[in-house]
Amino acid sequence: MQAASCHAMLMAAPASGQGKTMTTAALARAYRNRGLRVQAFKCGPDFIDGMILQVATGKPVYNLDLGMCGEADAQRLLYQAAQQNDVILLEGVMGLYDGTPSCADIAERFGIAVGLVINAKAMAQTFAAIAYGLYAFRPSLKRAGVFANQIGSDGHAKMIQAALPADIPWLGAMKHDPQLSLPERHLGLHLAQEIDDIEQRIETAAQLLGPEIPLPPTVSFQAPEQSAVTPLLQGKTIAVAKDAAFCFTYQANLDLLQTLGANIAFFSPVHDAQLPAADAYWLPGGYPELHLDQLQHNHSMRDGLHAAAQAGKPILAECGGMLALGDTLNGQPVFGLLPGNSEIQPKLQGLGTQHASFATSDDDAASIGAHTFHYGRFETDLPVIAQGKGKYGAGEAVYRHQNITASFLHFYFPSNPALAAQFFLP
Repeated sequence: MQAASCHAMLMAAPASGQGKTMTTAALARAYRNRGLRVQAFKCGPDFIDGMILQVATGKPVYNLDLGMCGEADAQRLLYQAAQQNDVILLEGVMGLYDGTPSCADIAERFGIAVGLVINAKAMAQTFAAIAYGLYAFRPSLKRAGVFANQIGSDGHAKMIQAALPADIPWLGAMKHDPQLSLPERHLGLHLAQEIDDIEQRIETAAQLLGPEIPLPPTVSFQAPEQSAVTPLLQGKTIAVAKDAAFCFTYQANLDLLQTLGANIAFFSPVHDAQLPAADAYWLPGGYPELHLDQLQHNHSMRDGLHAAAQAGKPILAECGGMLALGDTLNGQPVFGLLPGNSEIQPKLQGLGTQHASFATSDDDAASIGAHTFHYGRFETDLPVIAQGKGKYGAGEAVYRHQNITASFLHFYFPSNPALAAQFFLP
């Protein structure tokens, strides 16, 4: 197949907290307002930033992570996006070079120019030195240019622009405005659905960037190798929890389940009175601790989940989904399908990319990419059927109870489609 070409840029920064998400969202909306088709990606395993970018583009956002997802998956997703869009925008993770692999590695591997978002508050010409250093650290990176965030005035922006070396393009600036900042909590930004005026904030930021923002360079993305996926879930209906308490779901996971032949149905453990009929159930991560009152009083949902488990229906419970299926969460009763009790801790309990290996019927170990980021602790005597492994040794446990698979890990299904299908088969 022929390569697919598209304007593309990776938005990076010196560190977290520079304004990457809002700047990327504003840029996506500015291009969209010009009638261009825009696809956004989030580098790394984060769920929440992608929800903001989805509001800006009107399209599902996919994750690119060379560690968890793999290079072949990134190539496939970028190629598909280039075939269907005019502009691809990737939001980086943390700082440009943070992590192994980093978002700089993604930019270099696929020849994508890097745009820098730098918080310019309380600095002037030093902004240029930071931009110069970030680019010079890896000269092979293509330079898209810089955005100055949190500027105090037009004069402030002009000082910064005048100090930039000639080979670093100026892309624009956004003035300091508390109304454009995004609220945060312990796992990152608030969910897009929790920010009542998120649409207005993005549109206002897009207008601040102005209509003359240049398009990023064109990138040619090579066609991926074709690989067939056996429809192991043909005709199965998988019900996926989706509401403010259970919302950390990779779009690529939903796509893969459909490629495997499954039908997807969504339900809300918080709001729905009945559990939908399905062949298997999936409770992804989220914030069940913020919705304990609704969860513990939704007796019909609890009864439906117990009936499904007693009927041998497969259930996958990830992170917050696992905590909600335990006996108690923060001392309050929850659904009670898993013997164990959980508490949200004041300090981070797990973070990083891991790969979990499972024993298979032919005695070979099958591995799947995953990520963990949580403040929870789960005390249980359940048997451990697999163990995540990260760069620094043993990681999260994967538990099995009857037909329930549970872990703090968020699995990335496309990294092993056949193994992912087994989560939903009896």
